[in-house]
Amino acid sequence: MVTERKHREEIVRYGRMLHERSFVAAMDGNLSVRLKGNRILVTPTGVSKGAMRPSDMVIVDLDGQRIAGNRNVTSEIGMHLLIYRTRPDVQAIVHAHPPTATGFAAAGVPLTEPLVCEVVMGLGCIPLARYGTPGTSELAQTLEPFVPNYDAILMSNHGVVTYGDTLEHAYMKMETVEHFAQIALVTHLLGRQQPLKQVEIEKLLLARTKYFGAKMAAAMPLPNLPQKYS
Repeated sequence: MVTERKHREEIVRYGRMLHERSFVAAMDGNLSVRLKGNRILVTPTGVSKGAMRPSDMVIVDLDGQRIAGNRNVTSEIGMHLLIYRTRPDVQAIVHAHPPTATGFAAAGVPLTEPLVCEVVMGLGCIPLARYGTPGTSELAQTLEPFVPNYDAILMSNHGVVTYGDTLEHAYMKMETVEHFAQIALVTHLLGRQQPLKQVEIEKLLLARTKYFGAKMAAAMPLPNLPQKYS
């Protein structure tokens, strides 16, 4: 069983990795892990993710009330709480602003074309949620339609949120989103795309069930929800 101390150290580690890879700048981004007893260990506000210490973390309950820690909790805690309440399987969340993926989000373009088999296998579609003001309940409301079926979401004019059964997996999904965004950008620059055909997608989904189990988010194809915002 992973201890709270270990979780604190992991948040520091992956926060530093986000910063080193320029997935966040200044004091952007936030990470969290679900603890026992309906408690959430989360990064504080106003601290660079590349300069955190284990003692900087804050513990809140599922209502967002601070129950341990000397710093103030991130203003985007509502987004984390929504995901934890909606997805009992989620144990960790990463929110960041990777440049290419955030560029797609700022352009109002989702990452939903099945261009790369590994992305179909691991994430399916990466939908785009409409804009919601950071630090308000509006932000969580924009994500709510997508959280049950997806493990990565673009946030219009904002960034990306990913989540999984461990902090490592949540972080790796963030890397996958940014890598896929870079590939998608190249196809846009080349002026053509060659998406996988439906029969090929069905084979990948079958393989995904075999390797990852039947219970997995990352739906494919995308439900009929609005996907482009101007």
